[in-house]
Amino acid sequence: MPDFYQHDMITTVHDLQSATLTQLEDLIRQSTQASKIGLVLPVTASDMRAAPFDRIVQELTKADYVHTIAVTLGVAPEQDDYTETLRKVAPLGDRAKVIWTDGPEIQGLYQELIDAGIPVSTPGKGRSVWTAFGFLLADPQIDTFVLHDCDIVDYDRMLLSRLCLPMVHPALDYEFCKAFYARVTDRMHGRVVRLLVAPLLRAMKQCFSDNHFIRFLGNFRYPLSGEFSLTRNLARSNRIPSDWGLEVGTLAEVYRNTSLKRVCQVDLCRLYEHKHQAMSVEDKTKGLMKMAIDILCTIYRTLASQGVQLSRSNFITLRASYLRAAQDCIRQHSANAVVNDLQFNRHDEEVAVESFAECVTIAGDLFRNDPSGAEAIPNWTRIRAAFPNFVRQLRDAT
Repeated sequence: MPDFYQHDMITTVHDLQSATLTQLEDLIRQSTQASKIGLVLPVTASDMRAAPFDRIVQELTKADYVHTIAVTLGVAPEQDDYTETLRKVAPLGDRAKVIWTDGPEIQGLYQELIDAGIPVSTPGKGRSVWTAFGFLLADPQIDTFVLHDCDIVDYDRMLLSRLCLPMVHPALDYEFCKAFYARVTDRMHGRVVRLLVAPLLRAMKQCFSDNHFIRFLGNFRYPLSGEFSLTRNLARSNRIPSDWGLEVGTLAEVYRNTSLKRVCQVDLCRLYEHKHQAMSVEDKTKGLMKMAIDILCTIYRTLASQGVQLSRSNFITLRASYLRAAQDCIRQHSANAVVNDLQFNRHDEEVAVESFAECVTIAGDLFRNDPSGAEAIPNWTRIRAAFPNFVRQLRDAT
């Protein structure tokens, strides 16, 4: 997005469309002579078989500046899933390693942790990312950890280079870099960000005006993006949620574990397209409703951990404030759609907002009944203290 706007707490790196891919990749190669990059690709069996994954592998064959590519294969119970993934990533050579989280070797390691009371039994993207971080931590050469999704339809290496460069360039000093982009085809997507998270944060600023964490989240243009990069130190010290709260939970850990002046966000590309979740208005345990509730619970529990008291009346007030802010957002998005010649169904947007408003209080009830909720996976500092050889065992099992 070609502007110069800077938020008040973190740095924004814009896409001013003045740098070429060749220039960026040359800079990365120069910057990674001694400091290596590890790329994490969490993928399910179904996404592995889809066309975007083939495109991503093809693009990565030319990204020779990436030292190790950890492909964490989850939701893949069959041996054929693992075998096919090995075949698909073969063009990447020895630097690509497939971590089959449903395989007997990795499951055996998980069981060792579960027996010790460490919660790693819940499958999903969170556990896959956590496992890949542990695998990469076994290599002392890798200083930068990079993550992106595997269902990006319009993937190209410009996305990867812009995600890597702020972290590895010697003239910069960032510990965490978050992606942002516009999710647009013939209409605007990103409903959870546009219609829940953005207006919710506006409402929370009214309800909790002195809270710096809410202000911090409000600085991110796309807080739910699945693409980020971070230092080895943060990969070791951050806890990772195992549900849909992964992205917000990661930001909460970054807020807790590093200085805000070492946090940035980068514009990856003009448009970004990947698969879309169903709203599932009638079933709050699925689709975007489930995602919304997990995200809300993560935010509530983070606030509680900072000493913020949350009562039922707080959630009733927050819901009313959210509804007003969300209705304003719909008006703003409508104007954007008209000027950019996009399809826009205002009724569908209103229905989504009303459903998300229900989630605000549903998540509040869940939080009040269970303030701790599902435990985040402990950080790798704790794991390595309790099991000094675990990352080596993980690498050997892979």
